Amino acid sequence: MSVADDIAKIIRQETELVFATFDEAAAFEVGCIIRTRALADKLPIIIDIRLWDRPLFYAALPGSTAANANWARRKGNVVKMFHKSTYRMVLEKGREDRTFPPGEGLDPADYVLAGGGFPIRVAGAGVVGVIAVSGLPERQDHGVVVDAICEYLKLDRNALAPAPPKT
Repeated sequence: MSVADDIAKIIRQETELVFATFDEAAAFEVGCIIRTRALADKLPIIIDIRLWDRPLFYAALPGSTAANANWARRKGNVVKMFHKSTYRMVLEKGREDRTFPPGEGLDPADYVLAGGGFPIRVAGAGVVGVIAVSGLPERQDHGVVVDAICEYLKLDRNALAPAPPKT
């Protein structure tokens, strides 16, 4: 797939992966879906699910580090600012240094171009928070989140899953 195809797929994910409601119970269930998969597949990730005013779910799995928590925080800031998935932002900006252009005024200590942050979009309310995963290559971080939301919403993950990476 081309970058344009990937961006179109991610926009479709953002459009279709919408929650009817999202509360502490939903965050816990989505977080547990991700954690269960990560433990089974031995993924060294952290999971950070939060609304804009407070954290709702956090888990650090074996092999993850404090750096992963910081990356998740920075990914969350990007989702909050732009209401887009961070992997989409990576593809749209196309910057290998993982920073936003200087003219945007976004401090690299608080904002990063790295996949794995996905907006929590609620029907009728818009983007209310973020689900962030960090510890894998960015396309995989993104895919883990998309898979979990698909499972929670009972949607066909194959129809919305990211395409396999180009070889």
